[in-house]
Amino acid sequence: MPELPDISAYLTALRPRIVGQPLQSIRIASPFLLRTVSPALPEIEGHAVRSLLRIGKRIAVEFDNGMWLVLHLMIAGRLHWRSTGAKLGGRNDLASFDFPGGSLVLTEAGSKRRASLHLFGSREDLGSIDPGGIDVFEGSFDEFRTALMVENRTLKRALTDPRILSGIGNAYSDEILHAARLSPIQQTHRLSDEEWQRLFKATRETLQTWIDRFNAEAQKTFPEKVTAFRKEMAVHGRFGQPCPRCGSPVQRIRYADNETNYCPQCQTEGKLLADRSLSRLLGKDWPRTLDELEALRRR
Repeated sequence: MPELPDISAYLTALRPRIVGQPLQSIRIASPFLLRTVSPALPEIEGHAVRSLLRIGKRIAVEFDNGMWLVLHLMIAGRLHWRSTGAKLGGRNDLASFDFPGGSLVLTEAGSKRRASLHLFGSREDLGSIDPGGIDVFEGSFDEFRTALMVENRTLKRALTDPRILSGIGNAYSDEILHAARLSPIQQTHRLSDEEWQRLFKATRETLQTWIDRFNAEAQKTFPEKVTAFRKEMAVHGRFGQPCPRCGSPVQRIRYADNETNYCPQCQTEGKLLADRSLSRLLGKDWPRTLDELEALRRR
């Protein structure tokens, strides 16, 4: 699932291509994509894009008539920049947004249609799809710690809960916890002051590193290979490979649709987290699917 660094790259690539440009037409190939009825999509055709905004893992597009188009790519949704009027021929092509300089095409791999499109009449209406998590670059250390301590959760769950933090998912939570040298199952109410400082620092620095890297690439070419698995990552998706810090084999925890990667030497005092008690803990603390996690809203 595209997370904060990936969404940032999309925004970097889209701003020079569509801001200030009129949306000439919208073509929808999948009836499951559009989740709102009013306003109707034709109401933004012919209107220019005013700005772009990230809401969690969503991309929000503001038009000069005050309306907002919001895309949520979910797990397998991806964006592509193609020539104007590009055909929607493949089964994975869901929609095209046609501009004078090119067409923004939304695709989704696989048979399940999870990606969504919403159209809202005003910025105030965006609150209905905002999970409410804080932006780690805008919030202070105290706000960060307070948000994660509202409930006693495992660090893995707390970092990925969209009601707590904005834009962090499975991949970058693994990288953050490795950088902080903290166990994914350590609970938020049991962290020391020094561990909180390490976690806050690792969260900001890890995300900023990947944001800078992806944005630099997006300034040169449109992001076409957005993936949760990068060879430069320390632990995520690297089961069995050596930890770049200590050389120990990276381990994994599997529960339902979730997988967590970690280094036992750097994060869990050499202990392997693969037993029945762990499965029971995960069963209580994690949603069974990523869909359930993304559907969470702050009450």
